Amino acid sequence: MRVAEARITIVLLTAITVVVGATYWLAARNEAHTPLTIARGAGVVGGAAACVALGIAALHQEVRRHRRRALELARQWILAPGGGSNPLAKDKELTPFLTPLRQRVDELTAKADTLQVQKKNLEIQLRLADAQRRQSQIMLQGISDAVLITDGFDELLLANPAAASIFGFDLAAATKKPISVLLADKPGSGDGASRLAADISDMRQNHARTNRRTAEYQLEYDGKLRTFSVTLTCVIDNTDQFAGVVAMLHDRTREDEISKMKTDFVSHVSHELRTPLSSIKAYAELLVDGEATDDKTRSEFYHIIQAEADRLSRLIDNILNISRIESGMTRVHKKPVALNGLLKQVLEVAMPSARDKQITMVDQVSPVFFSVDADRDMIYQAALNLVSNAIKYTPTGGTVRVTLAADDVTNELTVLVTDTGVGIPPDAMKHLFEKFFRVEQNKNMAKGSGLGLNLTRQIIEAIHKGRMIVQSEVGKGSTFGFALPIAA
Repeated sequence: MRVAEARITIVLLTAITVVVGATYWLAARNEAHTPLTIARGAGVVGGAAACVALGIAALHQEVRRHRRRALELARQWILAPGGGSNPLAKDKELTPFLTPLRQRVDELTAKADTLQVQKKNLEIQLRLADAQRRQSQIMLQGISDAVLITDGFDELLLANPAAASIFGFDLAAATKKPISVLLADKPGSGDGASRLAADISDMRQNHARTNRRTAEYQLEYDGKLRTFSVTLTCVIDNTDQFAGVVAMLHDRTREDEISKMKTDFVSHVSHELRTPLSSIKAYAELLVDGEATDDKTRSEFYHIIQAEADRLSRLIDNILNISRIESGMTRVHKKPVALNGLLKQVLEVAMPSARDKQITMVDQVSPVFFSVDADRDMIYQAALNLVSNAIKYTPTGGTVRVTLAADDVTNELTVLVTDTGVGIPPDAMKHLFEKFFRVEQNKNMAKGSGLGLNLTRQIIEAIHKGRMIVQSEVGKGSTFGFALPIAA
């Protein structure tokens, strides 16, 4: 009200001034135009103009002052927490204008509070999702099989180090890249990787018909083609919508090799057992049928049966020993063993066989006393296998040399058995220690099961942590040996 009253007062004063000025001016027109009259009229008009100017200035200043006050009261009212009391309640003229503004501000404040709550909820969900993602990555890293997880656009979401190693991509930079690019085939590796990428894409397109598929792929890894058993599984989210494909790759190359080795082992064992059993059965039948009519023939048959039975016993013992060593069930009794005396005993046992073939045995065993921590019976068996093989595959009149020497540099005792036999072809060298392997060219020189060298290697390397030594040249002979750490 005070604003309105001020405005009316100023307007009235201005109007009065104007009326007075006009009156004087009209009166002046009817008078003579004397200098005094003219001056008097000019003064009246000037005073009226000054009054008008002062009135307008006062009105403008009053309006500004009241506007500032209204804005300050409106700000206090709008920003008052919880609505507060209305400081403009007495200013009825401003209330109709500010009330809608306050309502709009209240609406915006409520929306801001809602958005703030939603922001906090989203931050919590984001942290939970990030924690779950890191947990998933840690779990994937602990899986030895390769794992690839793609999204609905055939782009990589997650993978583990095994998958990155197989396909040769950078794990950190591979996320969200097309799976067809990451699984591009390398030159000379076949089309296994590209077929896998195509099958992942096909699973995405046909997930409604099948959500699981298994297949085998040939992939190049570690410089050779390996066989992988791959399981592809579709992932469906809570809304029954397709979310991606999980591919798990299991390297079954070693399993296939072991399966083949088991099959070959059974086949070889059956063959090796059948040979002496057949001989024993045949000569036993001859004795039962009375084919041996004199003591000399019967004695000969008895000796053959005994020899084949010994051969069968040695074969079974070797198989059992290898099996125990490989399964870790062998009982090992290690103690300091002097290899000098052990090798002397081996030479004495092998001497009759060498004498039968007129083979010269050369003893180069060092007289210096050295010992190793070993199971004496096992080392004796390993040394005897090497000397027996040298005698078997050395022609009549040849030479077999047994050497024992100490190496101060490597702190090892080295046993070498060198012969002047037929030698071993280069292509057979890598197979020498395989079970039941025998050099094809040398099979007719001596009987054997092909287990002796494998057992020797198991004894030296697996049990005593030593190393085998092999050198050979066709037509000139071979050197087999082993080295063991000198006992402290």
